[in-house]
Amino acid sequence: MKEIITGLLLASISLFTVSCSQEDTHKVKVAINTGPDQVIWDEVIRLAKLTEGLDVEVVAFNDYELPNKALNSKEVDANAFQSIPYLQAQMKEYNYKFHIASKTYIFPLAAYSKKISDINELSSGSLVAISNEVSMKGRALLLLAENHLITLNENVGFTPTLDDIIYNPKEIKFIEVDTPKLTEALNDPMVTMAIINNNFSSQIGLIATRDGLILENKNSPYANVIVTREDNKNDENIKKLISVLHSRQIELKFKEMYKGDAVRAW
Repeated sequence: MKEIITGLLLASISLFTVSCSQEDTHKVKVAINTGPDQVIWDEVIRLAKLTEGLDVEVVAFNDYELPNKALNSKEVDANAFQSIPYLQAQMKEYNYKFHIASKTYIFPLAAYSKKISDINELSSGSLVAISNEVSMKGRALLLLAENHLITLNENVGFTPTLDDIIYNPKEIKFIEVDTPKLTEALNDPMVTMAIINNNFSSQIGLIATRDGLILENKNSPYANVIVTREDNKNDENIKKLISVLHSRQIELKFKEMYKGDAVRAW
């Protein structure tokens, strides 16, 4: 009798272990930043469980370096908060062995104006306001180059400067201002156009996809990405997570939260 009870106990323990093991294989832990995305990830959690049988755990950080540190130390399986240039800078600085699993959304930089309603109305010698911060300035110049308003030196990377402009057919003049002041520059009678990121444009009711004269598209290097380590880049749970993030339901949630100011980048 004792042997039978012992056998049953061992079988129960074995079954419990297998069950836990199977449960663990259907989990993925993701680091994000605090903010509006947390509401979107609540929907990701719900949808992933419903459609993929995947348990998604989200860890939110109020810091731009901690999600990468958490991924590197294997506290999480992936993170979703950063653009490609920022990721590349972090990988270079900390020697992270990371992998871009997929693009998600881009929160487009755009050019706005209270003087003109179409980019073709931009006249010769117009004054354009751009950020004086290195990365945002470079991003603005890349946007102008993408729209053939200026030509930049080759191999300028993500941080071109005004000195990198080699062709300026409209003889655009530039004024560099603090990034938060770009919205105020729109009211300057001398400024025709200002190039503003959506953190600040949204504060005065501007929407890139509605009000932008030109804006970044899905090919922009500033798209946000899902990032894994090299050692787990082929994990099936990551593939399932990406499938959920690319779903129509999540796209609608992004549009709802960002009022159309999030453009899918895949």
